[in-house]
Amino acid sequence: MQHGGGGGAIRVLNVAEKPSVAKSVAEILSRPSGGMRSREGRKRDTDKQDIKRTLEEEARKCQWLVLWLDCDREGENIAYEVIDICAGANSRLNIWRARFSALIDREIHEAVQHLDRPNKLFADAVDARQEIDLRIGASFTRFQTMLLKDAFVLDDTGDDRNIILSYGPCQFPTLGFIVERFWEIQAHEPEEFWTINCSHTSDEGTASFGWIRGHLFDYSSAVVIYEMCVEEPMATVQNVRNQEKLKYPPYPLSTIELQKRASRYFRMSSEHTMKVAEELYQAGFISYPRTETDNFSPNTDLHSIVHEQVAHPNWGTYAQRLLDPEARLWRNPSNGGHDDKAHPPIHPTKFSAGETNWTDNHKKLYELVVRHFLACCSQPAVGAETTVEIDIAGEQFNASGRVVLAKNYLDVYRFDSWGGTLLPTYIIGQQAGIGTDATMHDHIKKLLDRCYATKDANTRFSPTNLGEALVMGYDEMGYELWKPYLRSMMEADMKSVSIGTKSKSEVLENCLQQMKACFLDARANKVKLFDAMGTFFARSSRPVNETQNSIETVRPCAACNESEMFLKQRPCRNVVWLPRSLSGAAVTNQVCPTCAPGPVYKIQFKFRRRDIPPNFDVDHLGCIGGCDDILKELMELSRFGSHSQTATPARNQSQTASGVRQGSSRQDLHTSFHPAVQFTNGQTPVVNPQGFRSTHTQSSGNASGQVQCTSCREPCVLRTANTEANRGRKFYKCQNLACGFFAWEDDVENSAPRGRGGRGRGGRSSSRQSSASASAGRRGGTQGRGRRGRGRNADGMMFVAATGEPVYGSCFICGDPTHFANVCPNLGR
Repeated sequence: MQHGGGGGAIRVLNVAEKPSVAKSVAEILSRPSGGMRSREGRKRDTDKQDIKRTLEEEARKCQWLVLWLDCDREGENIAYEVIDICAGANSRLNIWRARFSALIDREIHEAVQHLDRPNKLFADAVDARQEIDLRIGASFTRFQTMLLKDAFVLDDTGDDRNIILSYGPCQFPTLGFIVERFWEIQAHEPEEFWTINCSHTSDEGTASFGWIRGHLFDYSSAVVIYEMCVEEPMATVQNVRNQEKLKYPPYPLSTIELQKRASRYFRMSSEHTMKVAEELYQAGFISYPRTETDNFSPNTDLHSIVHEQVAHPNWGTYAQRLLDPEARLWRNPSNGGHDDKAHPPIHPTKFSAGETNWTDNHKKLYELVVRHFLACCSQPAVGAETTVEIDIAGEQFNASGRVVLAKNYLDVYRFDSWGGTLLPTYIIGQQAGIGTDATMHDHIKKLLDRCYATKDANTRFSPTNLGEALVMGYDEMGYELWKPYLRSMMEADMKSVSIGTKSKSEVLENCLQQMKACFLDARANKVKLFDAMGTFFARSSRPVNETQNSIETVRPCAACNESEMFLKQRPCRNVVWLPRSLSGAAVTNQVCPTCAPGPVYKIQFKFRRRDIPPNFDVDHLGCIGGCDDILKELMELSRFGSHSQTATPARNQSQTASGVRQGSSRQDLHTSFHPAVQFTNGQTPVVNPQGFRSTHTQSSGNASGQVQCTSCREPCVLRTANTEANRGRKFYKCQNLACGFFAWEDDVENSAPRGRGGRGRGGRSSSRQSSASASAGRRGGTQGRGRRGRGRNADGMMFVAATGEPVYGSCFICGDPTHFANVCPNLGR
């Protein structure tokens, strides 16, 4: 490029990072002078030496060097590589930096008119990060590979003889996200809960009301409240609120947000999204796609960008409305709060109705960028939201409906929606009767390539055995190398280098000292990594490079009789789940004389006093081989989610139908009782004739010939209660889920069973008695609903069990007969 100045023509060497960028810049800059001329460069048959020689040859002929590299830290670092080569060939070069974000005339000419000097601090920050990444990655990669590849048969990776078990300071935390979420899913304990819903149908439509409580985990309490609602079948409107709601448009588009939205809307992978975006950028249709910035500079001419889209057949009409002052649709984009000081948010830079060489994904991504930009410059959507609150027997329910009054940005941003239901008109007092980073894609690709993770058709990621084993091993060491905190601190240090508050040498020294200590400790505790791999992979017969230290084994695995079982906190493939009331455990050298295959080492357990009944000791030397009845009982008590009470409805369909208020044929209010359940271990839900649904499964075991159901005359099963008031207490129930027979084991031992028949009115009566207790509990009083009070003790209160039967015992925590254990003042001590 010839630069005309006061001292005559100046020959300028312009260097870009990619051939396509160099061509675009050259075309734009050459247009005023009549076109661009090109010639063949040096053939690149070897490595980068040809590029180096070309730069040296051209630099000797020039007076200026203008660097058109990407305007981020990495681009600045490459710029200084070019400077070193060119200045070595011509030390008299005048070196400048062109800063731009889009390959369009306006941006390129603006960059030429405001040339800047390169930023050495940015380049130093990248040098520091590259050295740290190289040293850490090489050290841990060699450590892992030499330790593990010959010791195990790594079936996830194909040819396990040539495998490299790589470690990267960015790659590994990305794997950590996948493994940690996988662990959370695996460790989740489903809990059965119950909810009450109400729907109201009128001439104007149907409204569904949700329970203010949300849901209850105690089945009996939920049934009691449900029966109260059925017995007082009148819903009263207590409050009607109408208010305006706004739905704001999204922030300007950053790289991470582009990847997330392309994945959500189009099912495009992060890697492919960035590939397509890069191609759109190099062709000049969008701005630079690698940016953390989500707010526009006040100097950006947003109206000009919108004006370029007026001719588009799909969103051109909206763009025209956006520019019309009378439409009052324009709104300056919100500030997302992030600015990388290098590039603006991603936005369209050139109009296109679709190029002939574009794929469907090019069209989709360009459309997303344009619609997102237009939405950012638009007013929020306006809606009117109505919330209605009703009362049924003291229980609160509410329903919300929304009407969109002005769609505004939603007219152009077809990817977003803001629907709602339209509620019938209600007035207070109305009554009705009831019936019933910018490089994240690279890290993800590496995880897939290294066989550390897999991705299914729905773009859900799961760790492979290899990925999980590596994360588990480092987690067992106590170093959270798989967490993002270490990398986050490194990036903060890099930023300090880039702004000059820390030197490159200072950051390198501090970071590498920390990681050296981690590495030495990891080598010293390599047995934990070895142990984690052994959880997932079979041992290899090949000689290994590292030796395994002794570890605390408990017993051979009873499932395969080949591997050893160890005391662990993280879940593995074959486990014995210990009670969650456990606060500590340690393997002893005592061997159980009973259990086989052996040896089975005993474990010293320590339990939390508040989580176990008072007749159990907090310290227990136990065996997990199957002979320890105390441990098995504690496990049973700790298991939640298998409520044993059968569901007995308060009324059948004909009874509930009679609750409809006379003369209200145009309205029908329907209350229903629904459990919300999750299933594990292949259980199938059992639905009884009354419509109540539970996760209970019929059991043929544990049947007792001594206790028979008074209705069905069938042997009962023995179960253990898990409610707050009766946790650990055993009871008998009928195997027929439609039957409501129930009897406490200690009552059976002391007298004739006081069962509850499911087909008479006795069961409903008991539940009404129980409702007094439930009401008192949730209202904070001792009398509840006064007309249901039953005076039996000094306070005029009779205590009932969760099933509605009188309790003749006392609080199992302190022995006081005047209260239940769930409200005991000694609870948790």
